[in-house]
Amino acid sequence: MRPSTLLWAFASGVLGASWIAPGAVWYDTSGAKIDAHGGGVFKRGDTFYWIGHAAANQTPMLYSSPDLINWTNLGAQASSVTGMWRPKIAKPNGSFWLFGQQDRYVLSLKSANFVGGYSQSAKVYIPPNSYSYSDTGMFYDDSTQTYYLLTSADHNIVQVNRINSDGTLGDKVSDLRAGAYEAPGIVKADGVYFLIVSGKTGWRSNPNKVFWATSINGPWTGGSDIAPAAENTYGSQNTFELTVAGSQKTTYVYMGDAWDSKGGASSNYVWAPMNINAGAHTVTIDYHSMWKVDVKTGVVSYPSTLKRYEAEHAVLSGRTVVKECGGCVSKRSVHGVGDASEVTFHNVTGTGSRQWLSFHYQVNNPEVGEAHIYVNDEPAINISSLNSRAGYHTSTPVQLTLKAGDVNTITFGATGAEGFEVSVDGIELFEEDE
Repeated sequence: MRPSTLLWAFASGVLGASWIAPGAVWYDTSGAKIDAHGGGVFKRGDTFYWIGHAAANQTPMLYSSPDLINWTNLGAQASSVTGMWRPKIAKPNGSFWLFGQQDRYVLSLKSANFVGGYSQSAKVYIPPNSYSYSDTGMFYDDSTQTYYLLTSADHNIVQVNRINSDGTLGDKVSDLRAGAYEAPGIVKADGVYFLIVSGKTGWRSNPNKVFWATSINGPWTGGSDIAPAAENTYGSQNTFELTVAGSQKTTYVYMGDAWDSKGGASSNYVWAPMNINAGAHTVTIDYHSMWKVDVKTGVVSYPSTLKRYEAEHAVLSGRTVVKECGGCVSKRSVHGVGDASEVTFHNVTGTGSRQWLSFHYQVNNPEVGEAHIYVNDEPAINISSLNSRAGYHTSTPVQLTLKAGDVNTITFGATGAEGFEVSVDGIELFEEDE
């Protein structure tokens, strides 16, 4: 028997990232896990900047990227400030401003420079003062060159306030009084404003909703799901909507957090393109397990398969058995994978650096069991620790470091409660990005 304790196992080594994989662990250019939760993206020139809070103490952290894929850690932006959730950046004047939630009120920070040096400007009390607010969002309307602060209230009102040219919070321009919602974000397409919100279910994901208006002043109408209800917004909660206006098309990106049970360090991120129909007033997430957008053209693309390893051709042990599978590439898959029943793939090709692989498998109930893998002679890796979508989607991308050449062995197993079942389709390797 192999050890039952599921551990992380990676060789070090950093490779430029090639794809956005919703729910997977994302690494910065130094090889550390990206720590920017509840965040938003701000573009200056040809560079994107991602501000979010660090899981350990909710200090605002900033990352930069030329392509929305490879992110460089620029460090804490206000190291003396802790407990500041969901920071967002605005530039209403010559200074730069950070707005975020602290103690269920809005805190504003100010700096003369874009990177670093932020210090407290004000603790903002949004009327009515007898209530508290949280989940700060940010929207910039390029038609009026105005920033808006979005907040959700403890009395179940989502509020939109103008940010004045001096950085102070201005008048309320509209609000949403349609139920218990939080985590607001706005995207504008073809003259229509779309307000995306999450239900109030703590750290548990839920079907996020979209409301629309023809003016930032409201009224807000609608309340349709942005993803199939059963998917619970693909295990995430909204934080920001990014518009990538390219030379060939405009792509709208949903940015969400895949929270762990406490909003902690094991939380990941779910980003995906959105399909927006302004005439029909609909917004839906176009979910793919791996994708990217060309920030110059705005065109979305997906990876090409380099090689597949079918489970039916692997070495089987225990109670595993090959059965028909209509949705599988080869129309067959291996069933019965469990604690003492494994699938071992030999001669898997590695690059010697971190690379993307996708494990194609299904479980009957992801809440009562977990899949794991053994890479060569390393201890077991819990796949859900590498991708929070593990078990909830038939294709689970992860980044692993394999030995260079066709010399790697990967064994797929699982542990769970009685009745937990896993079927394995195969492993997919992808073409290296040019």
